[in-house]
Amino acid sequence: MLKLAMAGLALALGAGYAPPSFSQAKPETLVQQRQAAMILQGKYHYPIVPMAQGKRPFDAKIVQRNVAYLDVLTQLPWDGFVPATADVKPTRALPEIYKDSGKFQAAQERLRNEVTKLVAVTKSGDEAGTKAQILQVNNACNSCHDSFRRKQ
Repeated sequence: MLKLAMAGLALALGAGYAPPSFSQAKPETLVQQRQAAMILQGKYHYPIVPMAQGKRPFDAKIVQRNVAYLDVLTQLPWDGFVPATADVKPTRALPEIYKDSGKFQAAQERLRNEVTKLVAVTKSGDEAGTKAQILQVNNACNSCHDSFRRKQ
């Protein structure tokens, strides 16, 4: 039993010292992952924008669910934007992401800050505040896309 426990411990410790090449994803995989995260952000963001604009009836349950998903999803894609992915196709990411990484980082932080505010106001039950904050999140998304995403 002790040998089995020691073998398990050695395996666990050894896994922590795996060469970096085992833990690094291929650039193509990083692009696919970040695109998937962005697609899912759109899936849960775009249905609530017309509610915020008064073009669709406001459904608090849908908004709460979608905002909870956005809170997680808006944290996911950023580590996939590394210089090694700059030449991977197809991608609409512009080279400015890597040339002005500080501006790109600021855009990420703006989105995260706006989503954090949206989570709080949605939990408060303030419909007008929630609608206004959904539009702030939308502005943060569009601002980043305008600066860092190739037009179709």
